[in-house]
Amino acid sequence: MHLDFLSLVNYKSFASAEFELDEKINCFVGNNGVGKTNVLDAIYHLAFAKSYFNPITVQNIKHDEDFFVINGSFNKNDHEEKVVVSAKRGHKRVVKRNGKAYEKLSEHIGLIPLVIISPADRDLIIEGSDTRRRFMDSVISLDNQNYLNQLVTYNKLIQQRNALLKYFQANRTFDRDGLEVYDEQLIVLATFIHKTRVGFLESFTPIFKKYYAYISQSEEDVNIYYKSDLNETAAKEVFEKALQKDMQLQYSSAGTHKDDLYFLLNGHAVKKYGSQGQQKSFLTALKLAQFEFIKSQSGTVPILLLDDIFDKLDENRVSQIINMVNDEQFGQLFISDTHPERTEQVVKEIHQSYKIFKL
Repeated sequence: MHLDFLSLVNYKSFASAEFELDEKINCFVGNNGVGKTNVLDAIYHLAFAKSYFNPITVQNIKHDEDFFVINGSFNKNDHEEKVVVSAKRGHKRVVKRNGKAYEKLSEHIGLIPLVIISPADRDLIIEGSDTRRRFMDSVISLDNQNYLNQLVTYNKLIQQRNALLKYFQANRTFDRDGLEVYDEQLIVLATFIHKTRVGFLESFTPIFKKYYAYISQSEEDVNIYYKSDLNETAAKEVFEKALQKDMQLQYSSAGTHKDDLYFLLNGHAVKKYGSQGQQKSFLTALKLAQFEFIKSQSGTVPILLLDDIFDKLDENRVSQIINMVNDEQFGQLFISDTHPERTEQVVKEIHQSYKIFKL
């Protein structure tokens, strides 16, 4: 899987740009603010039908313009896949594959396996549980359409259940039978979601530990703990126990939509006790584990985007990452960096074909 051609019209900082790409390594270099990250984000946009950095579509349109268009030509298994993502102010975004628009954007997810490693990943450590759930769900969903569908249904039902709880409070009434209509469906879905997440983490965590040990060249003990209301209690009991609290709060306070991942370094939260280098190594290992997991599940080598990857990493850790991506298990690679000389020195060490674009 690789991207051969990329064109941008009115996307973020670009009025118009075209790139003929190398099938192995592509580097975008220049000062801060010239659009390096925007190019990588456009590639991400083609894979996931949304920006990695700003999911509000209209805010990705260049200032004072009415629309944007991203056009990409991919080679997947020696077959051309043309993907176009476009958006116009006041309209829904449109995603086309080989000239045909998707009816559901979720149908596009998984066509282009891709992993991005970026400074923005720090949100996985510092932000709330919903950020970490999204990460876990996105990895699972890339090759599990059934999981994605069940998750979407579950979240819609939770919204409807919350609306009913608010209605009860506003009208000083209570309809247990009406609530059970939602609960019966949610119990089945929550059980499935929890079981799938547990199975995923059993496979994913050892891969993550392997990459952290390699990058850090240390014996630091890292782990991912899955916190869920369903770990010790059946879904039916979870919803029943939370009912009185839900009535007071007017929203569903328990269930798989409240799950979280605890990131641990030597038994302590990496958020509090990890240095900047340890945190970046932790996040890089997470994303490389994501890369390997997707590759094993899909049978396709994902595209890897490294946005400002060398920042806050010492020379040894950078060297370890470069040694890894020099392995044949990695496919097409995109790198953004503010130091052209450093970038060129790094890519020469990889001994693969490359192009450097100075922006």
